Amino acid sequence: MENTIEILDTSLRDGAQGEGITFSVRDKLAVVKALDALGVTWIEAGNPGSNPKDAEFFRLAAELKLEHARLCAFGSTRKKGVRYEDDKQLQSLLDANTEAVTIFGKSSYLHVTQVLMVEPAENLAMIGDTVAFLKQHGRFVIYDAEHFFDGFAENVDYALSTLKTALDAGADRIVLCDTNGGAFPDAIEQGVKVALSVVSDTASGVIIGIHAHNDSDLATANSLTAVKAGCCHVQGTLLGFGERCGNTALGSLIPSLELKLGLHCLPLGKLEHISTICRQIAEIANVSMPNMPYVGSHAFAHKAGMHADGILKLRSSFEHIDPTLVGNDRRFLMSEVGGRSAIAERARKLDPSLTKEHPVVSALAIRLKSLEADGWQFEGADGSFELLVRRELGRYQPLFKIIAYRVVTEHPNGEAIACSHAWAKVLVDGQDDIAAAEGDGPVNALDGALRRALKRFYPELEQMRLTDYKVRVIDGRDATAARVRVLIESTDGQRTWSTVGVSADIIDASRAALVDSIEYKLIGDIERRFKAYLT
Repeated sequence: MENTIEILDTSLRDGAQGEGITFSVRDKLAVVKALDALGVTWIEAGNPGSNPKDAEFFRLAAELKLEHARLCAFGSTRKKGVRYEDDKQLQSLLDANTEAVTIFGKSSYLHVTQVLMVEPAENLAMIGDTVAFLKQHGRFVIYDAEHFFDGFAENVDYALSTLKTALDAGADRIVLCDTNGGAFPDAIEQGVKVALSVVSDTASGVIIGIHAHNDSDLATANSLTAVKAGCCHVQGTLLGFGERCGNTALGSLIPSLELKLGLHCLPLGKLEHISTICRQIAEIANVSMPNMPYVGSHAFAHKAGMHADGILKLRSSFEHIDPTLVGNDRRFLMSEVGGRSAIAERARKLDPSLTKEHPVVSALAIRLKSLEADGWQFEGADGSFELLVRRELGRYQPLFKIIAYRVVTEHPNGEAIACSHAWAKVLVDGQDDIAAAEGDGPVNALDGALRRALKRFYPELEQMRLTDYKVRVIDGRDATAARVRVLIESTDGQRTWSTVGVSADIIDASRAALVDSIEYKLIGDIERRFKAYLT
């Protein structure tokens, strides 16, 4: 297709090299399914020669029925002084049984002579031998020219000779790598244009790509520049995590390419799922992504009253795209600076008849300012705010009551790990239940006890869990007697929501946020079942 950009996601390879990122084999299989559902062209899934886990993954991945994506195994050129047919790493790439193989080789004269410590001609032979060997075995070969832009600045003739060698050996893709992440867009543009002339003079049907790192906070800008200069293949990780400061964030880049440049990156209709799939992979990788452009929860969040009023009159006044195009939602953050327009817009989700002049909205504005003066904050607690609106509308009925609870933390001796225990007694429709739980901390234990007691009445709580917990001291002048604000993020695997609690007692503040979290989940489930029944 004309104007098509191939997307290669390397979350499972380069992304897994990021600090704090660890994938189990099951995690990797789940990420592959999510990326395939998004419709990326290639998934670089790991290095089968580097560890047993990746080798096991490729064995299991061979059984996957992928609809859109194709898997790539990743490795290096043959070792110096070793014949390609004797190189165990190359054999492991064949054993991975993937359609494509990504091979990286040195394009920097400095790296060849001072890091790899081989003669420049030997490095070229390593590149050519490896690509030719893989082509002989029927693999689609993506050649990553490592440190290309640094090499281009040091010794342009040698950097280009590495590309020519890979092309002559039959490489299907030539990818220019800003491995150190230090290049600026003008250097990227120059390197791409010269590389394009080499490719067009050497081979037909071969496209070039870009692989950018974010060490200068320019990975996405550099990738956009490379595409505008002629690259038709882009590598990155969906959420941007990776080695050091990370890689090009495809979750941000893809919408820019499609919506701003009119290019085709994903199958028709897939872009509107990108926010959901980004959240799925964030959950698997155990990372947070609120500040990501396009797909993050902050991307279309408006707090200032003037902004909220402007958005309601003219969407483009403070939004560069319609959030629904990427499957995201506009959010009005509830605070004392938000104004009644923002409150009315949020409240209309529960009652479409509300306007900013409605008495309920006026009462909510007064209530909100009063609570925020006491330390409550709702801009990051959508679940608690919705419950506040329900109470003001008279559409709130408690689904349970905590009759009593207790939390105890034990420290057996100075070396043993502390252990927390909690029990809770709850009342639901005139019936009570008592349950106890052990946790890593007092809040974890209380959460377990509450949900265990309630699961007899609400079994759907089995799918719910906490994903984040934050505490902030509201006024430090009161020292240990200060009031604290607890913000809890929860998920049931389908939705994610946040709730808040405030108290001078951190356990009581946590209890308030936990109760809101559970009630928000249960009320939402009840309403969805009722709507499904009506239809």
